[in-house]
Amino acid sequence: MTTTIDTGPGQLFIDGGWREATDGARREVLDPSTGQPVTTVAEASADDVDAAVRAAREAFDAGEWSGLSGRERGRVLHRVAELIRENADELAALESLDVGKPITLCRAVDVANAAGDYEYYASLAFTLDGATRDTPLNALAYTRREPLGVVAAITPFNFPLILAGSKLGPALAAGNTVVHKPADETPLSALYMARLLTEAGVPAGVVNVVTGGGPVAGEALLAHPGVDKIAFTGSTAVGRHVAGTAGQALKPVTMELGGNAAHIVFEDADLEKAVGAVIKGFVFNTGQFCMGGPRLLVARPVYGTLLGILAQAVPGVPVGDPRDPDTVVGPMAGERHLRKVEEYVDLARKEGGRIVCGGERLDLDGGFYYRPTVIADLPDDSRVIQEEIFGPVLTVQPFDSEGEAVALANSTPYGLASGVQTGNLARAHRIAARLQAGIVWINDWALLDPAVPFGGVKNSGFGREYGPEALAAYTKVKSVVVSLD
Repeated sequence: MTTTIDTGPGQLFIDGGWREATDGARREVLDPSTGQPVTTVAEASADDVDAAVRAAREAFDAGEWSGLSGRERGRVLHRVAELIRENADELAALESLDVGKPITLCRAVDVANAAGDYEYYASLAFTLDGATRDTPLNALAYTRREPLGVVAAITPFNFPLILAGSKLGPALAAGNTVVHKPADETPLSALYMARLLTEAGVPAGVVNVVTGGGPVAGEALLAHPGVDKIAFTGSTAVGRHVAGTAGQALKPVTMELGGNAAHIVFEDADLEKAVGAVIKGFVFNTGQFCMGGPRLLVARPVYGTLLGILAQAVPGVPVGDPRDPDTVVGPMAGERHLRKVEEYVDLARKEGGRIVCGGERLDLDGGFYYRPTVIADLPDDSRVIQEEIFGPVLTVQPFDSEGEAVALANSTPYGLASGVQTGNLARAHRIAARLQAGIVWINDWALLDPAVPFGGVKNSGFGREYGPEALAAYTKVKSVVVSLD
């Protein structure tokens, strides 16, 4: 399949300009729907990362951005949101090409939410202020909210545009400068956004983009002494390393890590609506969604009925070319992600799981496709249930009481998202309070908005993205006490 999408020069964006890596290294970017290369991008070295951090530090110290009022920064960020919407078709096409996302999903979710991120934090920038404090001292005491300095934003492959906005939006609103390292597999929208940020009026050096792999560019960014905060989204395994590196340097860090959410369906739920939410929860973004719902827990009286409905409905979910507007499930983002899903489904068979539907690759144009899969009859201690698969796979387990449902939901090491399907409002609130998760959805799934914070507990990380909580995490509080003697 050919494409006419402009993928840009694929160079590093440092100090307001484009440049090749110092050693000229480049890496291929693949189209997941065909497995074929579509372009190359620069492979940053440690020297390139150092140049980006130095540019960000100089820009911060110069005060062209950090010295502006919150309102002035907010006006620029509002313009960023406008430019995202004006370039929506190009961004959606680029994200679809790079990640393998269905084009309809890219327009309705990724581009729309990215614009919303910048718009929301542009508005919050207008409200960024301190407070006076009443004390018995003969003094005037007040606080100031100040930016932290240089932020290292490290984002994953599955939602490049949205998860960049969820970090750059609050970081810039607070007056910080940023060095952004997107995932090595999906860097294209980050480079495109560098253009739009510049066009909107963000000064040179305030946002820098370095593309490349984690072992070189990522490590150099994590360990750089010029970085004041690390904002990371990715796997729990890598997150542990990131947190350890940040801890050694005593740097603040926000960690949004893996997930393995439980979706609980009680017998009093509206089953038609519940099935729609369940399917959305595990096939959304081809299951490559840390807040997806890959574990379905069903009240025993409706367990068999719901399994039968899923067996009929899931094979009908449209899987195919992400550029087809009717496609709901596209390819996995890469061969390694596809192999991981295959390995877990094979393990499920060995552990006694019953494949209700799916359970195999889909041979289509050489792409990385896997059929949406439903698995029943696995024990709770199965690795397939306990570990994060990160693909279009749903396990289904019965339960007999509220207490058992909560225990099963909380039985994994993760705690990012969860869901409850019930017609009983009191039960919904009761269960939500007992679930170990950063966000709980009632009678739907993946209802997200920049005003609503999300984040993890346990092995799913700490800190919050979105909401005023995220903005606060990119600032420090300074107290000023003025003697009135």
